[in-house]
Amino acid sequence: METTEKSIDVLNDLIEINNDRVAGFEKALADINDENIDLKGLFQTYSAQSRKFSQELTALTAVRGGDVETGNSVSGTLHRAWIDVKSLFGGSDRVGILNEAERGEDAIKKAYTTALTEGGLSGEALQTVTAQSQDINAAHDAIKALRDAAK
Repeated sequence: METTEKSIDVLNDLIEINNDRVAGFEKALADINDENIDLKGLFQTYSAQSRKFSQELTALTAVRGGDVETGNSVSGTLHRAWIDVKSLFGGSDRVGILNEAERGEDAIKKAYTTALTEGGLSGEALQTVTAQSQDINAAHDAIKALRDAAK
């Protein structure tokens, strides 16, 4: 596969998983009850972060002449469906919410790691994805710390 085509595919994969992250946090925001209101601000921040990341990745894809992915990935959609099922069975307690948020953060963290190690990115795309990856890792660690504190 040509390097430019491969990097467009990698960028589109990251756009999709960022879209999944936005949708996942919005789902969590809708399900949060008053006792976990403190999580709303954090989840809104991370949702906005992924919107920004998607915009940056979209610009990089467009510069490379690629078609931009605007949807969500199949695995992300399945993950949100699983959250819906879990919420029906009382999975809206703090630890449950944070477990699901961390599970989602694990997925995006893995996608960024794969993009950086196997994606063949270079130049501005590599710099942007590296910076975004650092922010994703920090978000993951913050959610994990909250989850551990809630146990």
